[in-house]
Amino acid sequence: MSSQSNALHIAEQHLLTPNNLSLASLDAVFGRLNAHRVDYADLYFQYHRTEAWSLEEGIVKSGSFNIDQGVGVRAISGEKTAFAYSDEISLDALSGAADATRAIADAGGQGKTAVKAAALVPSRYASIDPFASLGDTEKVQLLERLEKFARAEDPRVSQVMAHLVGSWETILVARDDGHLAADVRPLVRVSVSVIMEEDGRREQGSAGGGGRFDYAYFTDEQLRKYAHAAVHQASVNLKADPAPAGNMTVVLGNGWPGILLHEAIGHGLEGDFNRKGSSAFSGRIGQQVAAKGVTVVDDGTLVDRRGSLTIDDEGNPTQCTPLIEDGILTGYMQDMLNARLMGMKPTGNGRRESFAHLPLPRMTNTYMLAGRHDPQEIIASVDKGLYAVNFGGGQVDITSGKFVFSTAEAYLIENGKVTRPVKGATLIGNGPDALTRVSMIGNDMSLDPGVGTCGKDGQSVPVGVGQPTLRLDGLTVGGTG
Repeated sequence: MSSQSNALHIAEQHLLTPNNLSLASLDAVFGRLNAHRVDYADLYFQYHRTEAWSLEEGIVKSGSFNIDQGVGVRAISGEKTAFAYSDEISLDALSGAADATRAIADAGGQGKTAVKAAALVPSRYASIDPFASLGDTEKVQLLERLEKFARAEDPRVSQVMAHLVGSWETILVARDDGHLAADVRPLVRVSVSVIMEEDGRREQGSAGGGGRFDYAYFTDEQLRKYAHAAVHQASVNLKADPAPAGNMTVVLGNGWPGILLHEAIGHGLEGDFNRKGSSAFSGRIGQQVAAKGVTVVDDGTLVDRRGSLTIDDEGNPTQCTPLIEDGILTGYMQDMLNARLMGMKPTGNGRRESFAHLPLPRMTNTYMLAGRHDPQEIIASVDKGLYAVNFGGGQVDITSGKFVFSTAEAYLIENGKVTRPVKGATLIGNGPDALTRVSMIGNDMSLDPGVGTCGKDGQSVPVGVGQPTLRLDGLTVGGTG
């Protein structure tokens, strides 16, 4: 693992030195900002390099490479925020952006502490550059092998689409309280989608994974796992019957089905929605909001995970934040603005898509802790119900907590056994209400394979989800049968 001092050195090399900037330059910018009365100000520098490769039917359909860099300048006075950004990193651009943010405050501010490196934070991933771990030819060959593995799984596979995405990001956060912190963030992902055909019927399956490491993670063994998972999903749906509809017991599989937890519950536990009173969880800290045994955390400290960060985009160390403990709501995820206005502490959840965006309280890796039941025991306890192993898309209303999620792989449970696969099942409910319907929690907590991306207010950030196998009683299932 790299130390944050190394990250700071890399950030200065990429963001300050090439643009003739120094820590003294940043002090001068804060001097301009603090000529007015502001409660808080920060500078967010970013260098972001990305690439993407796509293979379809054995042909490279696309290959892209992009570099973005710039700086965002933010000033806060009370509840008012002024923000300006520039894709040019220079003292002139910084000074211009600083001047543009001063309209929200009156003249007559006071100077603040000179910026200096913050206390060291253990890095959650190595500061390696994924681009250097594999040549362009090898990247294409990796996708070709993935396609070959998928076709070898089943002769009914008619089409294969394989994708590889990598990024290397360096950020530097300077605050007017003197805090200076940096992070170097690698991120890679491989995914595969297949189409299978049989007797005039076509079905799709997909799989993939990744994290904060380089391309060496994608060994042939790992690629075979993705290929097998995608083909398995498609083959299950080829023989699936229309899903029944009605009110029934639902068993959620472990791992990726935690996306329902993320969407239906996680967003409602972000600080801004609760400060504004628009979340179904607003004002409910200390209250029973879930069944006993339900414990949910947001943890940005997990090593190498897609949703992890060493520091958030306000320079604060990430942490493991308890949200619900044994069914009791214990806290929210906070950035600095909402934490201050709510009289709470930041939790290291201030995240932004890029230097051109304001930070918002966002999830990192959000998951439910394991319980005591064996997954087979949970299945055996259900006379008639639905076993949802994998999910596709979904929609959620944050204010009411209402959700609709479509399953990508699901089965009927009959007399305590998993029987026929079904297609077209949707789960319909209310997030806070669904939490109270958890009656059994498995001992098999698992995180997703590393593919999640979360959207909020037009910003997308990488995230992780997870959960053990769960039994929920009395959920509404929409079907096609």
